[in-house]
Amino acid sequence: MTAIAEQTGAWLASFTNQRPAAEWLRKVREAGFERFTELGFPTTHDEDWRFTNVARIARTNFLAGSAGVTVLAPGGVEEIDPGEGGVDLGRWAREGNAFAALNTAFLDRVVVLSVPRGAVVEQPVEVSYEAPEGRPGGPPHLNPRTVILVGANAQCSIVESYAGRGSYLTNAVTEIVVGEGAVVDHYKVQQEDRQAFHVATLAVSLGRSANFSTTSISLGGALVRNDVNAVLSEGTEATLNGLYLVNGSQHVDNHTVIDHAKPHGTSHELYKGILDGKASAVFNGRIMVRKDAQKTDSKQTNKNLVLSDEAVIDTKPELQIFADDVRCTHGATIGQLDAEALFYLQSRGIGREDARNLLTYAFAQDIIDRIKIQTLREKLERSLFEKFHEHPR
Repeated sequence: MTAIAEQTGAWLASFTNQRPAAEWLRKVREAGFERFTELGFPTTHDEDWRFTNVARIARTNFLAGSAGVTVLAPGGVEEIDPGEGGVDLGRWAREGNAFAALNTAFLDRVVVLSVPRGAVVEQPVEVSYEAPEGRPGGPPHLNPRTVILVGANAQCSIVESYAGRGSYLTNAVTEIVVGEGAVVDHYKVQQEDRQAFHVATLAVSLGRSANFSTTSISLGGALVRNDVNAVLSEGTEATLNGLYLVNGSQHVDNHTVIDHAKPHGTSHELYKGILDGKASAVFNGRIMVRKDAQKTDSKQTNKNLVLSDEAVIDTKPELQIFADDVRCTHGATIGQLDAEALFYLQSRGIGREDARNLLTYAFAQDIIDRIKIQTLREKLERSLFEKFHEHPR
């Protein structure tokens, strides 16, 4: 028996024991599982996964489950039936992403939201997923699927969040299609349990002259993998920001791809990481500028603050440029707390641990300050304060 057959065979019973579904959904599931069995789980021999070992996921006896989901759709935003809306839910499964194929194989409720052409939605669209309590037999695997379709010249903000308690796997796929001239601010907040696994794919397709930003906040999880893939059209502006905080034995891996497919595109990317204890993190950011994407302007930065001798960060900014009239920069930094700043705060009567927390918080605040939704920003500020006072090593 091949290694792939051994890994995927354990998931077959879970797949076949799913509750009956509509004919269209059954076909989509079958195509997803077929693709998953072809691919198998990635290994550290795969370049994109060489610093993230998912063997613990592959070998765990997960049971199929469903995440609780709460959708807050302001006036003008419509939740539509994916079976009737002509939504292509199999696209990611066909493109070689094993976890996305697995998500498709276990589709249950699919959240599809549509923002009409020209609509200006003042309140944020919120989609919140929460893991259910565990049950005898094994931890659950959850496969949330979210599709958001934003019409031309519309404006909206989206908050996507994940939480839960105990041991489980969240394997999420989110697809956002942004129409011509639309403006979208997207936020993803991951606060999973320290025993949980979280793997997520965000696929973004941007129309001509669209303006899109996404901010990823990773605070929880034992092993976390975030894939973000954005394809830009002509005149598109895209911003990718991220903040990841890991301590204890946590591991987080952020892989991003910004694909400048057409000319006159602009992209900005800033990911910041804070590592403590025996934690580890990965950042791999790839900017692609295709042959016809002249006049591209792109900047990518990854900054990491390492607070202990045992924490490890692997960072790899990449540029792949096939056009000649472009302006692209990228860089990464890894550092420790400023000893002089630490001494200064202590000399003013602030204890060493409090001084350390203040400087760490200031490093993270740069990303939090960019969040435009006040209630979300304040909530995250409280979460950061609590996290900086945990001190697990």
